[in-house]
Amino acid sequence: MFREEDFEDIRPYHDDEINPALRRIISNPVFDTILDFFFPYDEKDKIRKLLSETRSVYSFQKNFVDRLVRAIVSKSSSGLTCSGFENLTPGKAYLFISNHRDIVLDSAILQILLFEHGHNTSEITFGSNLMVNQFVIDLGKSNRMFRVVRGGSSRELLHNSQQLSAYIRYTIVSKGISVWIAQRPGRTKNGNDRTETSLLKMLNMSGRGKPEDSLHELNIVPCTVSYEYEPCCALKIKELIATSLTGTYQKQPGEDLNSIIKGIMQQKGRIHFAIGSPLDKSLGQLSNESTFNRKINTLAAIIDKEMYRNFRLWPNNYISWDIQNHSGRFREFYTPDDKAKFLEYMENETGGLTGDRNMINDLFLQIYANPVSNYLTLNR
Repeated sequence: MFREEDFEDIRPYHDDEINPALRRIISNPVFDTILDFFFPYDEKDKIRKLLSETRSVYSFQKNFVDRLVRAIVSKSSSGLTCSGFENLTPGKAYLFISNHRDIVLDSAILQILLFEHGHNTSEITFGSNLMVNQFVIDLGKSNRMFRVVRGGSSRELLHNSQQLSAYIRYTIVSKGISVWIAQRPGRTKNGNDRTETSLLKMLNMSGRGKPEDSLHELNIVPCTVSYEYEPCCALKIKELIATSLTGTYQKQPGEDLNSIIKGIMQQKGRIHFAIGSPLDKSLGQLSNESTFNRKINTLAAIIDKEMYRNFRLWPNNYISWDIQNHSGRFREFYTPDDKAKFLEYMENETGGLTGDRNMINDLFLQIYANPVSNYLTLNR
């Protein structure tokens, strides 16, 4: 039986910790920058007063975070649509396993849509590499984010995985609160959304019995976010180039924070967020597999297929696939003007990158074409 004190070093803030954290937040100069960019000038003092008097996670999320995320979406996109929320039962806790394209917005968009559809918000994984200062820590932990420890020795990695698995299960089963987690560590860089089997093995650590039984009580729901214009596209290509040349990529200090800011500020075009079908019935397929690893691989494939089915393909995706495959197969899904605008966007987005131009263009097109390729696998 797990207890709250078992997770003291990773849990989000409790209600009695919210007001001191919010007072630290509003006293930080960075908070002024956020208010200046996303809120009308005459609302700044009202927001400060409201937060200084806020004493619960719910009030903070409802009165500030929801408004902030909607302001970000309004300023940096052409609109947000969603589907699949009828698949959720009010009051039931789920494990939302999501594709991961933007550090902040993937999970933040889910939260405002949960509010909009009458559901409680979820807790959210928060990589320790992102906890760069007290301001970020306070903002995250006040918004139901819990710490996921990155790196360490083999022994530390095992301990951290066991603790993370136990906390996720405790949150869903005992606290009755949903959890958001990405399908893989870090964002997908090449547009090929694939669920890491190591994630599923971690989730299974805290359960008992067969994986199909252990994972059943987590109420897994795949969800998919689709951006018309990929957040931080040029930065992702830069990382892919370095990895292809040296086999590794070493992040520079402040790089994660830079990606957060760019992901929030850059134009993303249209955004669609899809809730997939809960996997309670699909888990029965695991019983047909003879080994643990086969069961885990089967589950990863089930999750991926649900994501591919729900990914909203935009003209940019079809254009990229046709260019890469020297084809006109999907020309009915875009116009010559769409293609001209996309090629201009590609030139502007990659113009500052150094290296082999053919390689850069190919990596750029892959990011947009891979979702189409994945969708095509559904009919095989």
